[in-house]
Amino acid sequence: MSRFPADTRMGCTPVLAVLCGALLAPQAYADDHAEHHNELSPTVITGVAPSSPLTIVTNPKDPRQPVPASDGGDYLKTIPGFALVRNGGTNGDPVLRGMFGSRLNILTNGSMMLGACPGRMDAPTSYISPETYDKLTVIKGPQTVLWGPGASAGTVLFDREPEQFGELGTRVNASILAGSNGRFDKVLDAAAGGSLGYIRVIGNQAHADDYKDGNNDTVGSRYDKWNGDVALGWTPDADTLLELTAGRGDGQARYAGRGMDGSQFLRESLGLRFEKSNIGEVLDKVEAQVYYNYADHVMDNYSLRTPSGTGMMAGPMASNVDRRTLGARIKATWRWADVQLISGIDAQTNEHRQRSSAGVDTYKNLPRNKDADFHNYGVFGELTWYAADNDRLISGARLDRASAKDFRQRTGSGMMSRANPTAGDTRADTLPSGFVRYEHDLADSPTTLYAGLGHAERFPDYWELFSPNRGPSGSLNAFDSIKPEKTTQLDFGLQYKTADLEAWASGYIGQVRDYILFNYTPGMMGMTSQAQNIDARIMGGELGAAYKLTANWKADATLAYAWGKNSSDGKALPQMPPLDARFGLTYSEDDWSAGALWRVVAAQNRIDQNKGNVVGKDFDKSGGFGVFSLNAAYRINKNFKVSTGVDNLFGKAYAEHLNLAGNAGFGYPANDPQAINEPGRTLWTKVDMSF
Repeated sequence: MSRFPADTRMGCTPVLAVLCGALLAPQAYADDHAEHHNELSPTVITGVAPSSPLTIVTNPKDPRQPVPASDGGDYLKTIPGFALVRNGGTNGDPVLRGMFGSRLNILTNGSMMLGACPGRMDAPTSYISPETYDKLTVIKGPQTVLWGPGASAGTVLFDREPEQFGELGTRVNASILAGSNGRFDKVLDAAAGGSLGYIRVIGNQAHADDYKDGNNDTVGSRYDKWNGDVALGWTPDADTLLELTAGRGDGQARYAGRGMDGSQFLRESLGLRFEKSNIGEVLDKVEAQVYYNYADHVMDNYSLRTPSGTGMMAGPMASNVDRRTLGARIKATWRWADVQLISGIDAQTNEHRQRSSAGVDTYKNLPRNKDADFHNYGVFGELTWYAADNDRLISGARLDRASAKDFRQRTGSGMMSRANPTAGDTRADTLPSGFVRYEHDLADSPTTLYAGLGHAERFPDYWELFSPNRGPSGSLNAFDSIKPEKTTQLDFGLQYKTADLEAWASGYIGQVRDYILFNYTPGMMGMTSQAQNIDARIMGGELGAAYKLTANWKADATLAYAWGKNSSDGKALPQMPPLDARFGLTYSEDDWSAGALWRVVAAQNRIDQNKGNVVGKDFDKSGGFGVFSLNAAYRINKNFKVSTGVDNLFGKAYAEHLNLAGNAGFGYPANDPQAINEPGRTLWTKVDMSF
């Protein structure tokens, strides 16, 4: 059963109709528009190395294995150190080094798109289609202060680069992906412009049916998505940019691990940014932006499934939540002989509303009730000192004033409903963060060594303040007493790079004061959740190498490990991914390549049952597994490339540790915790076009 109107089904969105016309129209191409009209690479990506200490930069348009991602979280899990909490076939929640939620800042074009579901059924990455962006940057650890508060685990930036036409011209990038389980994606990215400005239009659609796992059992995972975005840029000279962006998207997704499905993921976005470069000898660049993002999310148990007929969700039920986010940032880059300073201010406010009811679509007749309002105002500065030819000292500091207001008049539902003791209350905190990192290039070796100490203080997010049933023992509720989280972490590592060998290693060890932990307790009225603060210790790291065996053969390997301990209770920190190793082997000629990827994951025996975060909890220990996949790619000419792959070649039945499900999800019985199995053997083929 679909909830999409007729003009938004596969192949019928107005945005894609316009783009199809653009694709078929005669083209006149600008010779210097190289950043979007580069020659297609005849390889499938199986691993990516850091481009600088703690920083990974990659092109999300490149095909990679496993099957190219349908959303931001699915893409991030291919980067060492990341894992994913699976819901179904899409919209999983990314985890970096075992850290989850707002510990990971995720921005699109410098703006935050915050989900609305109290249980993160629409995680921020649910609204991101990776292939419609030009660059992905990952900064691990609390080692930047430029992109907002918190970010104790890291920062993720999905960016679209401004177009640069030296003369009147156009360019088109497009791709089509088809695969097992009804997978069919289309992307079209077209731009036209000249020296004074440009217009860029982007559209994508993604569809998949329920997949079969390695046991040939059906897993609820069907989804449909579409997005449309447009950018208008004015470039009166080579150093000035004024860009207006607007976008809209929607989707639906069946969730194996939830009692409801996502029947609407409506997104609306607006943004305006200004950049001025090469201003003077000291003040080099000024950047300013304002943005608006709106998420309107519907969860129900009748659009994509049939209500169970028994238990607490016997009949049709729906919940509609929305979140409106407004933000702004201004920063300036200053340069002296051997010093660079980036400083600025940022601000964000977001409002959350909700309504719910029993019966098919009866929620539409109810008013939306505002339950939460958040504000954050920050000032920051990040300084790089080029102390010598081979030495750099990078440091940063920011100060945030964060606040939240509780508008709920009552909490709980049904027989558990009661007056909210914190109705109308506001809480606020002033939170400092900062870091210092030293980088040194060895004189007699192509090796960079680095070590950085960072501290981040994170205000509790919506999911931690408003979704728990209870707060710490003796408190009024979570809003009343959950404290900000304080992470102090040492990051260290090295990078080595020659023509034939690239190797890297990164490690971390940290202390988290007032770590926000969820404790789940089964009861007569279902599972209840309690949020509490504990102290925790974390450590781990990632390492990798890529070696060119011959002119045609290349081997690569990566390893990622995360460890955590609840030092308050002397137990393991829950929801930590196990040791994860990946080995790749590629043979390539000028225009084609073939490769293999073997992923091996260890068992996870360090758990704390019924403890976790707002989405997942440790149900049981998990076994290890190994998955073998193959890929190939062929560049037909400079405009066309085809890539193909078979993931999980031997049809292994397995589940990730973080994907344990206890809810009455589609195909999973109530009150019977089972792991959501990953897809079985999956075939896919992708065609990329660039003109």
